[in-house]
Amino acid sequence: MRLSLWERLFVPEIVHGLWITGGVFVRNMGKWLTGRKGALTAYYPEEIRADYSPINRGRHVLTLRSNGEVQCVACNMCATVCPAYCIEIEATANFDDAVHPKSPARFEIDYARCIFCGFCVEACPEDAIRMAKEVPDLPGFDRGRMWGTIDLLTQWKPMRDPRKHYPPEAPTAPEAATKDTQP
Repeated sequence: MRLSLWERLFVPEIVHGLWITGGVFVRNMGKWLTGRKGALTAYYPEEIRADYSPINRGRHVLTLRSNGEVQCVACNMCATVCPAYCIEIEATANFDDAVHPKSPARFEIDYARCIFCGFCVEACPEDAIRMAKEVPDLPGFDRGRMWGTIDLLTQWKPMRDPRKHYPPEAPTAPEAATKDTQP
């Protein structure tokens, strides 16, 4: 079957595409002119997007032992299971501790490559890595700043007891005031 010249020029489809795009443009301009700009744009960092998924896993957190050391034993299970190959661990010998002979000298996650699948959390035998349920603040123009180091991953001060809920709830204002005033 041969196409006519009109069909070979794709003019009807081009006009149809312009009609759809123009309609969306006019609707969005109507919203913008009436002051409902928030429906179109989230003004980052002043506004946080409201349409994050309820199953958003958040950001990685390394848990700590009761003595303040990282709970990770540098077994590389998380790095092995990671489909994006974004976790890098360098182990160091810990001769003082017979229970945990290795610890990470370097634990880094490349957030430019991470797909936030949560496989690393499931693979960890020590419950050393978790996902904090908060909106990740990761956009950046410098790839070097998108590496999560041990310092960044432990700054959330995770709970020491893995059976307790993480992240810990902050005390309300009246509770915090009474704790400070009691002897």
